[in-house]
Amino acid sequence: MFSTLQNLETIFLSYNNLSLRMNVNANLTLPKLTDVSLSSCNLSEFPNFIRHSNGLQSLMLCKNSIHGNIPEWICEKDDLEILDFSHNNLSRKIPNCLPKSLLVLNLQANYFDGNVPFAFPKGCGLRNLNLHGNQIDGLLPRSLVNCRMLEVLDVGNNNMEDTFPHWLESLPDLQVLVLRSNKFHGFVQSTKESPSFPKLRVLDLSSNDFLGPLPLRYMENFKSMMDPHGEDGSPEYMNVWTGANSYQYSLVVTWKGFDYELQGLLTIFSSIHLSNNMFEGEIPNVIGKLSSLKGLNLSHNNLTGQIPPSLGNLTNLEWSDLSSNELAGKIPDELVSLTQLFVLNLSNNHLVGHIPQGSQFNTFGNGSYEGNLGLCGIPLSKSCDGIGTPPSSFQEKDELWRFGWRVVVLGYECGVVFGLLMGYLVFRTGKPKWFGSLFDGRPSQSGRKMRQARRLVQRRS
Repeated sequence: MFSTLQNLETIFLSYNNLSLRMNVNANLTLPKLTDVSLSSCNLSEFPNFIRHSNGLQSLMLCKNSIHGNIPEWICEKDDLEILDFSHNNLSRKIPNCLPKSLLVLNLQANYFDGNVPFAFPKGCGLRNLNLHGNQIDGLLPRSLVNCRMLEVLDVGNNNMEDTFPHWLESLPDLQVLVLRSNKFHGFVQSTKESPSFPKLRVLDLSSNDFLGPLPLRYMENFKSMMDPHGEDGSPEYMNVWTGANSYQYSLVVTWKGFDYELQGLLTIFSSIHLSNNMFEGEIPNVIGKLSSLKGLNLSHNNLTGQIPPSLGNLTNLEWSDLSSNELAGKIPDELVSLTQLFVLNLSNNHLVGHIPQGSQFNTFGNGSYEGNLGLCGIPLSKSCDGIGTPPSSFQEKDELWRFGWRVVVLGYECGVVFGLLMGYLVFRTGKPKWFGSLFDGRPSQSGRKMRQARRLVQRRS
């Protein structure tokens, strides 16, 4: 197919529903190749023709059926900057000789086991390390602190066992930290007085064994979460450029037990997920200052006290889950001002009193409040001594038409695109459609849900 194209520099055949037979001619070489994208091409092995392409800068083979281990000749690609082998059937150990020139290493959704074998040298230029959804164990390498340009670190859904990596707090550009569904344990607290995680916008520590109070000092320093408009005032996609090509970052989030991979991560997206741990104490008022938050999940912990009225300041909040804690007192009336909130779960606490009415609260069903025997008013059948009559149909219809929804134009699924098309269009009609309206998220196809569920049950039992 390519044997006569000895000057070929770029191959981009991803997502064309092809079934390529790449190794028919084992002696084929394309010495001038710099960029290869063969994602979702039904490959079952690594193409031989890239073996001798020593000037290779980006190699995209995600969403295929490649099995076995990563070949050693990958380590010889001294100019390689983007390596994405995500969503394959690769297994065994991760090689300890990967190119030091890498900016992006994405091995998400494979079957790698053992620990992370390589040390990150001083001057490491890595910006995105994604090992999500494997079987990696051991400790998080302390040498990651040498990667001063690191923006995304995702080791979620593995078997890693460690304490919270407070030593990462000095990384000046870290924006996404995902440790979910591992065996991390202990307290989450800062060890120094200077600002920590100044650019962090996504923090996911869910489904671990963390304990103690919520990380107040960290929350006080989440400066990027306090700016709803981003540093430059307009939303952009998180990406990294190599030559004329752009690699877009992605993120796996959990919604009602399902994994969704957000293809294209906007710089205005902020969320905190601390669910399924053993955090205790009160929800700190400082959370109300994190005005860019889109999602807040503190469910399934041992939190006590009242819901702070300061949460009413989170005017960009779209989903919040405080369920299965020990929260008491009334639901603050200030939450009615959250006009973008379309999912709220306060179930299984000890809340009492009248459920606030108006705005988005007119759309929440019984499930948002079940397990709180002291609550009354709409939508529950328990009345508050005649207080709280249902809104008229006109009011309900008016509120529905007040909802806004937004569409974000996303990039290709595995990262490399040849030009970014970005938009953030706001239409003032129709009811919002939770995640889909922001990210076009779709269920992750990693095929590991049963394994992860079994592992989580075993750890909790």
